[in-house]
Amino acid sequence: MTSPRPTILVLTTDELGAPTGIAPLAERATIRYTDAAGLPDAIAGADALLLWDFFSPAVEAAWQHSDRLRWIHVAAAGVDRLLFPALQESDVVVTNAHGVFDRPIAEFVLASLLAHTKLLHESRDLQQERVWRHREPLPLHGSSALVVGTGGIGRGIARLLGAVGVAVTGAGRVGRPGDDDFRRILPSDQLPSYVGEFDHVINVTPLTQQTRGLFDRAVFDAMRPSAYFVNVGRGASVVETDLVEALRSGSPAGAALDVFEHEPLPAASPLWGTPGVVISPHLSGDVVGWRDDLAAQFVELAGRWLDGADLPDQVDKQLGFVTTRSSHG
Repeated sequence: MTSPRPTILVLTTDELGAPTGIAPLAERATIRYTDAAGLPDAIAGADALLLWDFFSPAVEAAWQHSDRLRWIHVAAAGVDRLLFPALQESDVVVTNAHGVFDRPIAEFVLASLLAHTKLLHESRDLQQERVWRHREPLPLHGSSALVVGTGGIGRGIARLLGAVGVAVTGAGRVGRPGDDDFRRILPSDQLPSYVGEFDHVINVTPLTQQTRGLFDRAVFDAMRPSAYFVNVGRGASVVETDLVEALRSGSPAGAALDVFEHEPLPAASPLWGTPGVVISPHLSGDVVGWRDDLAAQFVELAGRWLDGADLPDQVDKQLGFVTTRSSHG
């Protein structure tokens, strides 16, 4: 007796449509599509679920209807919108877009630091005012950076910044003196005690119970007045009112923010008008072709899954991120 074809369910929206490039999977599995409203009915009988609508919280409401689900893949780096107790306690494997965004986000961070140190934002403002004013930019080479979050994206940032002469230290759950990508890794729960040693502070932590509100007034007050803060992790890991107050008091010197607690950032948010803040709409990893890369990754993983092989880089559902040796956060 032949076993039934496995069913792969894709959660998407009319705007997102179907991911390109996954058609070959139809030779080995039944592919079905649904939106959030249809998920409770569609999830019954599904063996795997692709969250193409990766920020949707719809899985928890539909969970009681899942009867065969074995694997969920999130087409994003962060999985904080997905995890809930019943899923965490289940045998369902969770994977994410591990590795897809490492280099694009690292390039965005490098660009943010260069724009700040080379006074590019000031130059643009002065150009619009038709003002010629000589100034002296800061050197990036020889400066120091603290990358908070030592997973794959944090390591990509460390390697790229190291290549241009920035001395990079990491901060993660567990401190240790030596590392392939960081000169050292410090315990992130002691952030205020050492954050003042660095010229640049970069947040790339996943959102967990431990990192929610991690960057508060105590951390900002401990930074150097000349420090520059970059957030490409999660918005809720920063207490935004504390950041606004700190920036208005002149320390840190500025911030590049790509993620926010509420997205889109409300027009009434004081961050829009805070001096020294550069705002971008959660695009640091979304280089041209990023959705094609996400679809290709899923096809590769689905092929392994259909072959019965173990899936690499699985998310630790209790911690909320991948814990492979190369991305120990």
